[in-house]
Amino acid sequence: MLLEILLLYFQYSFFEYNISWIMKIYRTYTLRSRTEGSMRLCALARKNFRILLALVFLFLAFPAFAQSPQSPGSSQFLQLYSQSAVVMDASTGTIVYYKNPDDEIPPASLTKLMTMHLVFKEIALGRASLDETITPPRDGWAVNQLPGSSLMYLAQGQTLSLRELMLGMAVVSGNDAATAAALRFAPTVDDFIRMMNTEAAAMGLGKTRFVDASGYSEENMTTARELAELCRFYLQAHPESLGEFHSVREFTYPRAENVPPERQGNPGTRLRRNNNNLLGKVAGVDGLKTGYIPESGYNIALTAERNGTRFIAVILGAPSEWGGDRKRDEDGEKLLEWAFERYKTIRPDIGELPPARIWKGKDNYSGLVPEEPLDFTALVERGDQLSWETELEEPIIAPLYAGQKLGSIVLYDSLGELRRLTLIASQDAERGGFFKRIFDSIRLFLNKIFYKDANGLRSKNR
Repeated sequence: MLLEILLLYFQYSFFEYNISWIMKIYRTYTLRSRTEGSMRLCALARKNFRILLALVFLFLAFPAFAQSPQSPGSSQFLQLYSQSAVVMDASTGTIVYYKNPDDEIPPASLTKLMTMHLVFKEIALGRASLDETITPPRDGWAVNQLPGSSLMYLAQGQTLSLRELMLGMAVVSGNDAATAAALRFAPTVDDFIRMMNTEAAAMGLGKTRFVDASGYSEENMTTARELAELCRFYLQAHPESLGEFHSVREFTYPRAENVPPERQGNPGTRLRRNNNNLLGKVAGVDGLKTGYIPESGYNIALTAERNGTRFIAVILGAPSEWGGDRKRDEDGEKLLEWAFERYKTIRPDIGELPPARIWKGKDNYSGLVPEEPLDFTALVERGDQLSWETELEEPIIAPLYAGQKLGSIVLYDSLGELRRLTLIASQDAERGGFFKRIFDSIRLFLNKIFYKDANGLRSKNR
């Protein structure tokens, strides 16, 4: 508030100074007009002065008029209930919106995404199967969970598949399911937590830490930015998780086959619905996970795909009060609609790039590859009539090493240049023999005399 008052004061002072300066010009100009006997010029001076005064007032009293349009990531025009939020292009990792992205907030049950990730990782390593049968350990029974836990109601004597246990985490958000999963892959829950934190560190999530497998504790911690990175990694590593688990609307457990024979007549089956209320409501939404504890408020990690573009939206810290889940969902829908209206993923298909001509080398050509992925995020109005050209740093003289910068690839659309990427050598190129170097030196000398392009290989496709 104090900063705003000071800003207004300086704007007013600057405005007042400019007005006094303009008044001096006005008086001088009109006086000169009168002495010359030109009343018409005097009237014109007054008219021009009024226009100038109006323009100065607009630009000084309302400086926002002169600002550039909203830039990617800006939170200027979106009002959210939630404390923190990030919207990320799942393909490129580009953040198109953020609000307090680095505030540390307990993830609550979003923690289970890391638990599920480690289960998927064990399956990929061949140490587990979704169809294997599990007997819930004592510490994983529902009756042994902390008060207020969300549960899938694991109990003594039950058996279930690892697939059902994963559904219990993804759909029901069962803390008992998370504990049972942890004890399937580690001797103790503490050992599994160490696995979680090791994995977070390997992902580069410096502010993310876990103290349990379910998210019950307020000592679990993350940020919207880092949780979006975790979701992106998770989706790239386990794309099947959306269809098999996170987009499932409802889940029934326990069924007759899950309980001992004496209880199969009345297994106590419960129908549980996914807490992600945007499934089926917002176009393209097919995951991921919700979470809530009083210390964090209502959280959600969303993902949606439309027309080949997928966004991840992480919302942390929606109000803990009654109705906070609706406010969280409203924020999530608003962010996804905003992102899809403004941005899209562009995936250029350029095929194999023509090789670069090498001089004084054992070989005459070197393969070219972009240093970064070609996919990128752009405004929705860009990307029509894509074309490209390569610009090489010529002449290219051997020896070369793989990864050495050789030039650029420039992408164009109907509106002009769209993106520029560095091109690097795809492999090493050895220096040629003595006579090869002499021969190429002569050719380069002649090319320099007779041709503007010594390399003779500026690839172009426009």
